[in-house]
Amino acid sequence: MTTDQTPIVPSFDDDETDRKLAIICSKGNLDMAYPGLILANAALGEGVETHLFFTFWGFDMINKLTMGDLKFSYIGNTAMHPPGRFGVSMPQGLAGMPGVTAATTKMMKKQIADLGVPEVPEFLQQIADSGGHLWACRMSADMMKLTEDDLFDEVEGIISASDFIEITDGAQLLFI
Repeated sequence: MTTDQTPIVPSFDDDETDRKLAIICSKGNLDMAYPGLILANAALGEGVETHLFFTFWGFDMINKLTMGDLKFSYIGNTAMHPPGRFGVSMPQGLAGMPGVTAATTKMMKKQIADLGVPEVPEFLQQIADSGGHLWACRMSADMMKLTEDDLFDEVEGIISASDFIEITDGAQLLFI
């Protein structure tokens, strides 16, 4: 049995692409918001048609009341360590103490800002302005009793999971 060992090398010379990326954003924590936004921004920069679908707690990213105040907590995150101090873990017993979530949120926001990365509302606007598509999950909206008026203005609509699957037919799918 022989296999082709020729590496697959992407071509970055093409300005046009028929690629699609579908990102399902299911978490509303500060640390879970950025991976989807960064990947969407990168895909748009490469000319990839990009769709983000916000479901369950991911709705906090597009809810006008919560999107500017996402939090970071390291409760249950055993990989948490102080910035630049690999191998030094943060004690889990401290994570639930009063003020720790506020402190870790402030720390993470500063680290992100120091890199020149915009906060979540501005990042979503940048993605929409670059041609990215923002969709809200119908079931989650119904569960949380939210309407389009409650959501970031650039959200194109509240759609069902089936609608999202149709819109993103043939896309690469990422679930975050």
